[in-house]
Amino acid sequence: MSESLSSNEFRELATLLRRRLEIIADHSWRDRDGDSHLEALKTVSESVLAWHGDRQGQLDPRLDHFLTRGSYEKAIAWLEDELKS
Repeated sequence: MSESLSSNEFRELATLLRRRLEIIADHSWRDRDGDSHLEALKTVSESVLAWHGDRQGQLDPRLDHFLTRGSYEKAIAWLEDELKS
């Protein structure tokens, strides 16, 4: 586990990332109400960016790389491995 961040913080990020991926995958919502879908995607994306920005300099370099590059599936996998330890 990263020394400077708690498992709760990692769980919070994992929840945000999973939610973002769920929203992207919800094509029926997008087709039914594109404006609402886009707003939800923007909101969760901004939350991910804020989480990342608030913890600059405290993150493992790999996690920071995944978040910076938008590799959210890789970030989730890294978080899951980290939470196991």
